[in-house]
Amino acid sequence: MLLLRPCPSLHDRVPSTLTPRAPVLPSTQSVTTEKNKLYYGDNLEVLRLHVKDESVDLVYLDPPFNSRQDYNVLFAEKDGSQSSSQIHAFEDTWEWNIDAMRAYEQIVEQGGRVADTMRAFKTFLFNTDMMAYLAMMAPRLVELRRVLKPTGSIYLHCDPAAGHYLKI
Repeated sequence: MLLLRPCPSLHDRVPSTLTPRAPVLPSTQSVTTEKNKLYYGDNLEVLRLHVKDESVDLVYLDPPFNSRQDYNVLFAEKDGSQSSSQIHAFEDTWEWNIDAMRAYEQIVEQGGRVADTMRAFKTFLFNTDMMAYLAMMAPRLVELRRVLKPTGSIYLHCDPAAGHYLKI
């Protein structure tokens, strides 16, 4: 089993006196048991560096929804009771900016069907928040397809507005 955790910079912000509900490791480190491996970090980096072609049976992807909210990690006290302490985990806001433009350009430079599709999207979505979201998701979906076995399945839980674009 392969599990990917999407919050790469969280480790640096965990207060040492609090216990997070889940273990927090630096970017792209892994925890291994006999059969399973849990990766922490940006799933794109993990997929490219650590996952072999056609090696995964099942992918469940639950990316941010563009809810325009900030999310925090909640902590528990050592006795298990809820703590009032929390830290900022990630922002669920997508906007067309220099990072989105770079992601889009990298996809288009690779050529092929995904690049053609992204160029087509850009002709009617322009430099919108949805285009930024698709530019972030496209390389991840390409990598997930690469690591998926021919008999494997991808389950994608995403924003309903983006789901129709991501199917293409």
